[in-house]
Formats: sequence, structure tokens, C-alpha cells
Amino acid sequence: MSKIIIAIDGHSSCGKSTVAKALAVQLGYAYVDTGAMYRCVTLYALRKGAIKDHSFIEEEIIKLLPGIQLHFQFNPHTQSNDTYLKGENVEKEIRQMIVSENVSKISAIREVRTKMIALQREMGKNKGIVMDGRDIGTNVFPEAELKLFMTADTDIRTKRRYDELRTKGQEVSFLEIKTNLMSRDYEDSHRKENPLLQAKDAVVLDNTELNREQQLEFILNLIKNLGVSLQ
Repeated sequence: MSKIIIAIDGHSSCGKSTVAKALAVQLGYAYVDTGAMYRCVTLYALRKGAIKDHSFIEEEIIKLLPGIQLHFQFNPHTQSNDTYLKGENVEKEIRQMIVSENVSKISAIREVRTKMIALQREMGKNKGIVMDGRDIGTNVFPEAELKLFMTADTDIRTKRRYDELRTKGQEVSFLEIKTNLMSRDYEDSHRKENPLLQAKDAVVLDNTELNREQQLEFILNLIKNLGVSLQ
């Protein structure tokens, strides 16, 4: 088998992006962080004043969509893709708590999802791609040759996110992050438009007690079993 589509879904801060990036490098595949795409929409809405005090009018967000241009560009220093919004590198800005607190609500808007999904499908039309998000295996690429559903203990996820943000110099509390993660879990799983669900043919990867190398080995074995050649 030649190149395939690898769809990775799961809850926030399960390490989807970390393992997906490593997997893409190992295979020589393109990597797309779909969560970053929705974060870009949220950041753009915040900058335009369309989100105020965690509330917004849906029609105002929809009006902003034609002005949103985004792409990913490989960063040789980090060995991963950076996210660009209208030509500006916003990789750091989209990881801020204010974006995290609003992104689930923004991503639930039908028109937002329609635009992002169209872009995602275009990116994966030639296969050879690792894409992570919430509905990749169930909606964006239901025909993906390999689907993973990642999960982990909530406190473990909170600690990982806490360490990540503190390393980046952001002052946040453990409780604030845990509350945000639990809220996003609920919103992602209960939204009307393409909720977070485990695809019936997805392989569950609980990485509560697994490091990155162990997760990567687990996935590479799955790929080998599909008959896909590894670089």
C-alpha cells in the first residue's frame, strides 16, 4: 500500500498534536493540526471584537469568514508546522487561554466548520497526511485507512497543559486549566455540528501511562500491519 490518510481524534490535551507531528516526520507525511485552524478563526474574531466577555453573535462570526486566510509552514527550528493567519505567524497567540476558552463555541458554528472542513479535505486529497482534531475520522475523512481515538486521564491532561503553558511563560492555575478542559470536553461532545465521537473503526489509544516513544511505536505497528512501507 502507498501513502495513506491517518486520522487522529480525541479530547483536548491528549497529546494528539505531539504524536501526530512525530508520526508525520517518521513517515515523511504532511501534518495538519485542525484545532489550530479553529483557533485561528477564534483569534481573528477576538481581534475584530466579535467576541466580547466570552459571548458573540453568530452572524458576526460568519461575516468574518471570507477574510480569513490561513496556511501552515514548516519551521526548521522546531521541526514542525507553524500556523499563519493572513501571512502572520500566530502559533503562540492561538495557544493563549483566551483562545482556548472560546474555541469550542466558535468551532460549533456550522458555517465555520463547513469552511474549515473544505480546506482540510483539500489538504488531504493526495493522501500522505496525518491530521488530528475532533471529527477527522468521523466526518472529514471517514474513508481514512487508519483512525485513532486518543484519550487520557483528565488530571494527566491538565498537568501536561499546565506544564506547556508555564513553559511558554503564561501565568495559569491548575484548576483554571482543568475547568477549561472539562468544559471543552462537554462542548465538543455535545455540539450539534459534527460532535467529538469515536469512529466505529477507530483504534483507541489511552496514553495516560505512555510516553511519546511508546505511543509512536504503537501506531507504527498498526501502520505496518496495514502493509504501508515506513521510511
